[in-house]
This record gives sequence, structure tokens and C-alpha cells, in this order.
Amino acid sequence: MLWLLPGLPIATGAVLAVTRRADRVAPAVATAVAGVTVLLAGWAAVVRPAVETTLFARLPAGLAVDGLAAVMVVTVAVVALAVLVFAAGDIREERSRFSGLMLVFVGAMLVTVMATDFVVLLMGWELMGAMSYALIGFWWREPDRVRSASLAFVTTRAADLGLYLAAGCALAGTLSLGLVGVEAAERPWLDLIAGGVVVAALGKSAQLPFSFWLSRAMAGPSPVSALLHSATMVAAGAFLLLRLQPLLAATGWAATLVAWAGGLTALLLGAVAVAQRELKQLLAASTCAQVGFMVLAAGVSAVAGGTAHLVAHAAVKSLLFLVAGAWLTTLGTQELGELSGAARRHRLTGVTFTIGGLALAGLPPLSLWVTKDLILAAVDSPALHVVGLAATLLAAVYAGQAVIAVWRPGGGWEARPMSVLEQVPLPPLAFLAVALGLVGMPAVLAGWSRLLGAPAPGPGPVELALSGALAIAVVVLARLRPQRRAAPGFLRDWLRLESAARLLVWRPLLAAGRGLARFDDHVVDGLVRAVPRGGMAVARFARSPFEAGVDGVVSGVSATVARLGELARRPQTGQVHTYFAQAAVGLVLLAVVIALVR
Repeated sequence: MLWLLPGLPIATGAVLAVTRRADRVAPAVATAVAGVTVLLAGWAAVVRPAVETTLFARLPAGLAVDGLAAVMVVTVAVVALAVLVFAAGDIREERSRFSGLMLVFVGAMLVTVMATDFVVLLMGWELMGAMSYALIGFWWREPDRVRSASLAFVTTRAADLGLYLAAGCALAGTLSLGLVGVEAAERPWLDLIAGGVVVAALGKSAQLPFSFWLSRAMAGPSPVSALLHSATMVAAGAFLLLRLQPLLAATGWAATLVAWAGGLTALLLGAVAVAQRELKQLLAASTCAQVGFMVLAAGVSAVAGGTAHLVAHAAVKSLLFLVAGAWLTTLGTQELGELSGAARRHRLTGVTFTIGGLALAGLPPLSLWVTKDLILAAVDSPALHVVGLAATLLAAVYAGQAVIAVWRPGGGWEARPMSVLEQVPLPPLAFLAVALGLVGMPAVLAGWSRLLGAPAPGPGPVELALSGALAIAVVVLARLRPQRRAAPGFLRDWLRLESAARLLVWRPLLAAGRGLARFDDHVVDGLVRAVPRGGMAVARFARSPFEAGVDGVVSGVSATVARLGELARRPQTGQVHTYFAQAAVGLVLLAVVIALVR
């Protein structure tokens, strides 16, 4: 049953992805499989099963559902179901391929969160990366989208090498590939494992300095963005750091590095989000910032708070991206200045988007208001606490800007009606964006901590009231004094991280690739071609004397045999007396030979 939890979406998705004539039934099949996956995830969260097998050198590998995995499998399955229902009404072309890739993507994330060892983790991790490339570049006939997918893929793949390093060093340092107990490795293996995990996780979660690839990921369809930004790929890096928090703490330096990486990403990418003028780009930058809080939680040992923030953010961000995708499809624009009146025109999307936006802003009593304070309550460093608090105020700014923009009067555009399937997932996600704030209640927080096996010191009433009041004040100020100045170019351009990556990584990588290709063509391939050419030359050189000698012997033997044949034919006259004479001569010769021998 546990193998079935990821196996069902992966197997079904693989069949749909290669079946060209299933477009009509693919959305229904994908939605049904996602529904069954939700049921299986609920069963796994209650039963907490584990399965084990052996892979390499009889090392154990398998899947298991502990408290953290139980939360994640349910979150992934529920968000995937909501996104696939929306996609059934939004995606109109190549629906079978799209549904198949999405299901495989979901299955890969389920493998990642349940893996008990590095090998199975890498299987899910790599499959998820491959599916993200295929989904971001889903409209492969458009070169810009393919380039965006390639840039995102190469960036994350470069960071993924860290996970291979971590796996190899774990085997060398502990003689095991298990994730549990890896913090017991001796130095230098301990530091190498932690370093590899940190690089891979920061790359996957689009944290500094890898954040720019998430901007490029907006080239994919909106349902892809909703799933990728909420419960799957971007969340995978934060999940891995939360899972391996004991490893970070054991090094003495990795936890501090991760905490500051998350805090600075939350701050700087929050400023990037404020500067954006496209809704999906604003939401993408806000994803980097909000995942930064989860990474910060892993660095300060706030596993319960970080997990709560991950779950609440999954509901909020999937809701916001689905609404943004619906508006892009119906209105044909994602420019904030051109979305005026969008919330008034479509009231359901307007209300649900407002709930999600205000939750993202950290307004009480919505979910992210509580979960961010759960994380900040665990921060001991005053400087890091100030960075985190500043990041929460920036969240109120960019989320408030988005909500205000879509309610502003205006809108002279033609809008097509939204399908029922595009609207069905929005109210449940909006409900979760509100209800998940209950995790801050003392009784609920205590149960949540027991579920995850991690202490969760909650924020005091004064801290909650202060953060809520500041968020409300910032949103009100953004409403009263809308931004009129153009934001600095480096903020609109995502801190120019992509330009730096192109200069420092992309171009050298391509240059190295071209150089290796030339080396292969002119040296390796030249040597391969030279071997048969040399052999033919040697053969031609040796052919003349060799063939002359052998041919001469063969010709001489054949001529002698022919001559003997001719001589042997002459006595065959057909006359009896001749044969008697021959016999007599033969007997005389035989007698002479006998006499001589004796």
C-alpha cells in the first residue's frame, strides 16, 4: 500500500504522458488518481507505515511515514488534487501529456518526502527536477519558454550535485545511506555531508544565490506554477533542511549559514516582490521570500513552526497562483496596472484572492500571521530577528499591493466566463488559508509539536498583537499612499542574479561544453577514425608481397595437381591388355622395392 502511494500517480502519469489520443479523458483520469492519492495519503498519515528493501551492496532503502512525512504527503496530495481540478478547466491543448507529467511530478515529490535513505531520495529528487523541466517548457514550440526551462533546469541541476556529494560522503563516513543518524558521521565527512545538503536544498528552493531560476519558471502554465511554488519542488529544499535539522545543528556552522541564507532571502526577495509589476512575477518573488522563512526555521531549530509555515504557504500560494492563472486566461493580462477591477468583475476569484493575499501579508487571524511568528519566536540572534521582522513587513507591502491593485476601479477589457472547474478549488483553499492559523492556539500547537516530535515555543500574545498591528498598518499605508515611483532596476531584475549567473556560470559552462565538443570531434573522434584508416593502410602495404607469395604457392600446388591429374589420366585407355601390362610393371617394381628393403 505504501509503494502504491507514489506508484499510482507515477505509473498512471507515465501512461498518460505517452498516450496521444487520451486528451478527452486525461483530465478526468488524472483527477480521479489524485483523489485516490489523497485517500492513500490520509491512510498513510494515520497508519504510519514503513517499507524496506535492499539496493546496493545489501544496504537498506525504502519509504516511511513519520510525523513530518505524514504532514507532507497529505499537503502534497490535497494541493495536487486542487490544482488538477483547476487544470481540467484551464488547459485546452495536449491535456494527456500535461496531466501525465503533473501526476509523475506529484509522485516524485511523494517519494522525496517519504524516502528513508539518500538513494531513494535522489530518485524522487531527480525525477521531480526532470518533470519540472518538461512542465516549465510545456509549450515547447516557443523558444523563449524552452530557454527558460533549460535555465531553470541547469541551475537546479548544478546545485543538485551537492546531494550526490552528500550521499557519497554519508556512505564513506557512516557505511550507510540512511538519512536517520547521518549526523553521527565523523569529520570531515560530517561537514561535507552538510555542505552538499545545504547547496542542493538552497538550489531547489530558489534561495540566494539561486533565486533567479524561479522567475524563469513562470514560463510554464499557471497550474504548473501553482503546484511547483506551493507543495512540490520549491518546498522540497526547505523540507530536506527541516528533515535533516539535526545534521545542521551537529556541524556548528551549517545551521547558522542556513538561518542567514533564509533570512536574507526573505528580506531581499521581499524587496524584489515589491518592485514587480506583473502579478505572477510578484508571486514568484514572494515564494522565494516565504520559503526563506522555512529555511530560517531549519537553521534555528524551529521545525514545528517551519512545517506549519510550509503547509499554510502551500494553501495560500496555490490559491493565489490559480486565481492569477484564471485572470490571465480570462483577461489576457497579468500586469498589475491592467488588472484594475478584476476582483470586482469576478467576485469569487476576487474574494478568494483577497483572503490569500491578506494571509500572505500576515494579517490576523489568518494562517501565515501565526506561522511566521512561530519561526521568529525561535530566533535568538537580535540581528537575525530584525531581518526576519523586516521581511514580514515587506510581505505586507507586496501582498497589500497585489490585493489593492485588483480591487481598484477600472477594467475596460473583454473577459470570457470562467469554467466551473476553474472555480471549484478556490473556496476550499481559501478556507485552509484561514483555518491553518489555528495551529497557533496552545492546545493545537502542543498536538502539532507531538506529531512532529519537535518542541514549538509559541509567540507571546504581545508579539502576535504587535506583528498583526504592524501588518495591518503597512497594508493601510499602502492603500492610502500607493507607490508612484519606479522601483530600482536591479530589484525589478531580481537583483540581476541571472546576469551574474550567466557571466560566472552559464557562459563558462557553455564555453566548456563547446570546447569539449570540439575536443570530441577533432581529437577523440579523430583517433577513432585514425584506427581503421591505419589498419587499412597496413593492410594495403602488406597485401602485395603477401598475396604474391601465397598466390604463387596456391597456383603452383594447383598446377602440379592438374599436371598429375593429366598424367594419371593417360593410362586410362579402356583396353584390358594395357591394364594387365600396367599391373605387371607394378608387380615388378614392387618386387624390386621388397628386394631392396630386405
